[in-house]
Parts: sequence; C-alpha cells; structure tokens
Amino acid sequence: MKSIVYERVGGSDVLRLVERVEPEPGPGQVRVRVAVSGVNPTDWKVRRGALGSSLPPTGQVPNQDGAGTVDAVGEGVDPARVGQRVWIWEAAWQRADGTAQEAIVLPARQAVPLPPAASFDLGASLGIPALTAHRALTVHPDGPSVLGPSALAGRTVLVAGGAGAVGHAAIELARWAGANVVSTVSSPRKAALASAAGAHHVVNYRTPDAAEAIRKTAPDGVDMVVEVDPVVNAELNQQVIAPNGVVAIYADTSGSQLTVPLRAHMFANTRLQFVLVYTMPDAAKRQAIGDVSAAVAAGALRAGEDAGLPVQRFPLTETAAAHDAVEGGAVGKVLIDVRHDGRSKPPASR
Repeated sequence: MKSIVYERVGGSDVLRLVERVEPEPGPGQVRVRVAVSGVNPTDWKVRRGALGSSLPPTGQVPNQDGAGTVDAVGEGVDPARVGQRVWIWEAAWQRADGTAQEAIVLPARQAVPLPPAASFDLGASLGIPALTAHRALTVHPDGPSVLGPSALAGRTVLVAGGAGAVGHAAIELARWAGANVVSTVSSPRKAALASAAGAHHVVNYRTPDAAEAIRKTAPDGVDMVVEVDPVVNAELNQQVIAPNGVVAIYADTSGSQLTVPLRAHMFANTRLQFVLVYTMPDAAKRQAIGDVSAAVAAGALRAGEDAGLPVQRFPLTETAAAHDAVEGGAVGKVLIDVRHDGRSKPPASR
C-alpha cells in the first residue's frame, strides 16, 4: 500500500511516498481503508518537531483525522463492522500510523460509525476540530457537560475565528445546542463563512467598536468564549465576558505568553480554561465522541462552501503541499484524497 512517512522532523520536504506492507488488525483493532485524510495544524507542528525529534524506527505517518471503510477486524471486534463507514480520531497521537496512507490499523474505538448521509469529507473534518469545540463548550462550571438540543439554551457563546475548522465546529455545535452564537472574524469573506455555519451575529474584531457590537447582542456579556487567539483578543474578551464566564483557549496563534488584567477578571470570576484534545479527560472525550456523532446524525455538523467550511483537496502524492497550505493559514479545511478514485461522498444507497 502507499503511505506518506517522515523519518526526521523538519519542513514539508521530509515527507515522502513509500510502499509498505498492508497491516493486519490485532485484538481489539480494526483496519480502515482510508478514503480521505484531514490535515490539522497539529500535523505540521508535530512534523516540525513540536513533540521533540524522536520518531518511530519505521518512520511516522502523519495526520490525526480521516474517514474510510472498515475492511477487516481483529479478535474481539464484531465482524459486522466490516463494510462500516467510519470517521477516525487521533490516529497518529503516540502512534506511528496516521491517516496519510491507504489503510490503517487502530483501536476499534477510534473508528466511529459515520451515518450513510454523511460524506467522507465531513468525516475527515471531525476529529480534532469537533472534539476540541465540544470540550470548549462544555467546560463552564455550571455546565452543560453534554451537548444536544437546548443544552445551551439561554447562553451566549462567542466563537473567535469562526471561519476556521474549530471555530466552524463550535458555531455549529453551539447553534445545535440552542445557544445565541456570536462570532468574530477579520474579513467580509470570513464573515460570510461564519454566517453560513450558523452564527447569529458576526463581528469584525479589528473594528474599534467590536466590544460594543458584541454587547448589543449580549447586553449581560457572553457566557463562553471559544478562543483561537488569546493574545490578540485578551482585551476584547475582558470587555465582553459575563460574570462567571469562561474563556476556553485551544490555540496560541499569536504567541505563547498571555497577559490579562487580573483585577477585572477577578471581579468577574472569569475562568480561563486551557483545552488540548489529546490530554482531555477520557470521560469527557467519550462524551464528546458520542455527542459529535449525534450532531452528525442530526445534520448539525456539515462541510463544504455552503456550510461555511470550504474544502481544499490534494492527492496523497501532494501531502507536502497540503501541509504547507495549512501552515500557511488556509481558510476552511484541507483534505487529502487517499483512495484512488478520490470519492469523498457517501454511496447513493446502502
């Protein structure tokens, strides 16, 4: 089978296409024939050495997320899973095998059933973005810990960077859960994408009256902030956060040092919650997987231009270009067609 591997950390030029023996699933595992591999910022950061320079002896296959079809199962796994369409999460986390290859073996729980109406594009766009968004929306001390219709009714959620993959998922999940959703963006193009995703109100955070515009739709402040750029947005968040609100920080886009006004946040009883999907509590992750699956089945999570998540796609042979696109700040989602026919949509009937 064809695989993309890298044997040393560095730029995208370390990625190379190789032929490898197709793996067989062991106990508790499934083998997935990968159709589409999703690229996230984590993938290029790890490739550049974010976790150090030590790599598996056989090389590292990149990419955490993907979607495809189970074609073999190991001992202890229901044989009925063969033929099941699935989405994959954390394929390459502390493992040598990511989704940038034609077949992957991984624990059965990391291959989640994908409803017949959901495309492989959508499946490969879940994983890190959707699970991160779920975590950010469920860390408020007053709950909810479970997302579903009406779970966030009466709450206002501010999603920073609503045109990004995590921001997109956060808008859709918050909207599905009944929240009043505000999103901040930096351009008319991104504003259109955040609106298409379902944001009730969109504000350009670069304008002088951004805080005033947010306060107009949330006079008492926002209950939750899903934050991609805490350094740039620190002052704005302080101006709009509601008493006892939460700022859930999942990225360090503009720097690794954050300064906040202590007294203002102290009086507001603000919680600054840091979010990393890989190390979040296992119970929270299990809940997130279940809730994300329910949202997909309900049609609440979507992919594509009309849904506010434009897709850029590359063939497996151009995985390096796909990584470069994400590192360069591509808007929307970058996907890699792994299966030879590149078909990302579900079959017409099953």
